[in-house]
Amino acid sequence: MKAKTIIQVSNLTAEYGKNVILKNICFSVKQGEIFIILGGSGCGKSTLLKHMIGLYTPSSGEIKIHGENLVKAKGYKRKFLMKSFGVMYQTGALFGSMTLLENVCLPLEEFTKIPQKGINQIGLMKLHLVGLSSYADYYPSEISGGMQKRAAIARAMALDPDILFLDEPSAGLDPITAAELDHLIVQLSSDLNMTFVIVTHELASIETISNRVIMLDKQKKGIIAEGHPEELKTKSNIPWVRQFFNRKINEKQL
Repeated sequence: MKAKTIIQVSNLTAEYGKNVILKNICFSVKQGEIFIILGGSGCGKSTLLKHMIGLYTPSSGEIKIHGENLVKAKGYKRKFLMKSFGVMYQTGALFGSMTLLENVCLPLEEFTKIPQKGINQIGLMKLHLVGLSSYADYYPSEISGGMQKRAAIARAMALDPDILFLDEPSAGLDPITAAELDHLIVQLSSDLNMTFVIVTHELASIETISNRVIMLDKQKKGIIAEGHPEELKTKSNIPWVRQFFNRKINEKQL
């Protein structure tokens, strides 16, 4: 069965003042897909992600999630759409004064009327999904950077979204820890049919987890390549795209 489109971005233009960052961006994301946004520094990756999660409003264009236009959604409809996805920021953004369980339970306390006992059970279940159930009472400062990223993913899943947006999930992690995080993402996608939209420039992760990628270009202010990394590595008619996917990985990172 052909996967349905869960996110549709149409003719999106993003500006800061009079400075156009992205122009007429169009792409779709399928349900259950691990979709990666990549490109060079300053190309607009994070800008695009922030528009997709509703932090910024585009100067023109549409962002449809489950067929509903997030740009124009107001009131209850916007709140419903915002609850349909979770976000993990690059730093993890965990609250240092709260335990991992308290961090994961926070969205449930904020947006549901579930009794506290039930909230704690759900929080423990989410921590179990990322392999951290035995660290529920630890504070972020007491665990490693990789574990903090896992806890942030657990919190992003607290309200049972079917889409997760991850901003540079492997940033600051050693290669082994990054590979473990990649494995977790693939496992969650497979087990829960969860859709991932990920901003990253880490080649090892891109080749390991992605079903499809788009590459943004600062000069073009748009998408210059789209497809599976293996196809772009060998078949792209743009030299810079082939160079990106064929660049040598430092042996110290293997």
